[in-house]
Amino acid sequence: MNLHDWIDELCDVLDLEDVEVDEGLLADLTECAAENVERLAAPVTAFLLGFAAATQDADPDQVEKLAARAQVLAEGWDRPSDAPDPDDVDEPIPDDRTVDHTGDLYLDDRADELVDEEV
Repeated sequence: MNLHDWIDELCDVLDLEDVEVDEGLLADLTECAAENVERLAAPVTAFLLGFAAATQDADPDQVEKLAARAQVLAEGWDRPSDAPDPDDVDEPIPDDRTVDHTGDLYLDDRADELVDEEV
């Protein structure tokens, strides 16, 4: 079974009618994403391309333009696949064991006070 047959059978199973798929375009785009970003970027890229095409009611020419934009992004990707996400980098927590926290208000305590004040 080749990719074209797979697409036809998959469309039948997913109840998709009149779907036009450019296998070469998808192959090039997913290969580019896998090589330049990381392996799992390939299926995510294909999914998001399809999602964008569907939500924008894109014709084949528009799909090619969307794919070209995604490919330019992938080709210019300069973050190694094992680089940490800057939002997820753990920062050291200061050691404040010697600080007296008696009487400190914490977020939950302050929220209770605010609720009490409004009542």
